[in-house]
Amino acid sequence: ESRQLPAIPRATRPTRPDKARRLGYKAKQGFVIYRVRVRRGGRKKPLRKGINNGKPVNAGVNKIKWKRNLRSLAEERVGRKCGALRVLNSYWVAQDAAHKFYEVILVDPQHKVIRDDPRINWLCAPTMKHRELRGLTSAGRQHRGLRHKGHKSNHMRPSIRATWKRNNTQSLRRYR
Repeated sequence: ESRQLPAIPRATRPTRPDKARRLGYKAKQGFVIYRVRVRRGGRKKPLRKGINNGKPVNAGVNKIKWKRNLRSLAEERVGRKCGALRVLNSYWVAQDAAHKFYEVILVDPQHKVIRDDPRINWLCAPTMKHRELRGLTSAGRQHRGLRHKGHKSNHMRPSIRATWKRNNTQSLRRYR
């Protein structure tokens, strides 16, 4: 049935209530569930006629893989569609040969019930706008490599680029 529906329909209730509750869902006002359909497989490089005017090492078109996971892609699409809501978390629901289906938990930060609940009202802060676009949700932290601690994880924190910049910036005292 989900294959015949639109790509991002709203679900009346979670398909996996136990999983949704573990990820922060509560069956009360202000919580919304959206189901998302994402195409499986690699990502073909979007080149006109498959021509990359560059070095042969970058000439690949077909066997390119997308860096992020499909769950974070699903969260991003819902976050763009429902701009006023905040993405809390998401989980896998089903998959077939062509698609994966995820359910995304969204929260309405303007709702009085949410704003008055001390366990969830941290999501109402302005810094929590579009967490899914900045890699701050669980799926986003996963593709940033922040699930690991300890050995070799110091290259990931606070981010790979910040680590690179810190290691490649020469810091000299003014009077030396």
